[in-house]
Amino acid sequence: MIYDNRAEVRKVLVITLLLNLFVLVLKALVGTWTGSLSLLADALHSVTDSANNVLGLVASKFSSPLPDREHPYGHHKFEAVGALGIAAFLGIACFEIIQGAIERIIKGGEPVRISAPELWLLLMVLGVNIFVAFYERGVGQRVGSQILIADSTHTMSDVWVTISVIGGLIGVWLGYQWLDIVLAFPVALLVFWSGWSVLKENLPWLVDEMAIAPEAIHAIAVSVPGVINCHEIASRGVLGRQVFMEMHLIVDAPDVETAHLITEEVERQLEQRFSPVRISIHVEPPKYQSPHITFEPESQ
Repeated sequence: MIYDNRAEVRKVLVITLLLNLFVLVLKALVGTWTGSLSLLADALHSVTDSANNVLGLVASKFSSPLPDREHPYGHHKFEAVGALGIAAFLGIACFEIIQGAIERIIKGGEPVRISAPELWLLLMVLGVNIFVAFYERGVGQRVGSQILIADSTHTMSDVWVTISVIGGLIGVWLGYQWLDIVLAFPVALLVFWSGWSVLKENLPWLVDEMAIAPEAIHAIAVSVPGVINCHEIASRGVLGRQVFMEMHLIVDAPDVETAHLITEEVERQLEQRFSPVRISIHVEPPKYQSPHITFEPESQ
């Protein structure tokens, strides 16, 4: 079973791109008017939001789950590569924020000027960011899109960044100018943490980490009548999105047709439990039984 979620993913990415551009313009304008380093850094963070949406649209276009001659297992990893691109953007944003804060400490700068109307504009920006984060995550979890989930993680970091910046600017409004520079550093740490989270979530897909415990697959397979045992079980992919599975199956069957019917029932039960999944089963006679459920490292 193959599920193509790209049309819905692209729709969400276009909507969030427009909202992120709106947020970017507001932050840049208010940051320029007030001279706030932390707010301009936050605007830089929002540049990555928009860039991530564009990157997501490109990745989604090329991440078809449908196989072709050159990609017989589909194109899912294009989307994972796109998510890693988001992590790279976050790393760049982190560096830029820290660099700007250090320069302000060393060289100094004009005092920050903030007013009540500008603070209200930032609260509006915060509301848009919160909506985008929950909208993307909700749709991403529903359709199984790593690019939307990764982008929502980035946007959620933007929410916390904006909250910190607004808190600092309220302090500046009350006369504490140093808060603007001090808060630039935790902003950078939040950005870095978001990038690390995205990287950690997508590396298993790219390095073909085990998707399902072989013991769970083994338990389902041997519960099917006619199955004596199975071994050399392997799986990769992302559970709930697309899993590829293979195994050697020992069946009690007098002929090929009976063996075929038994393996079809094994496939049906595995698909019912782990769908979407593509399964490859190698049928063997009883004398080929092995004590190894899954692959093990060779002894030295």
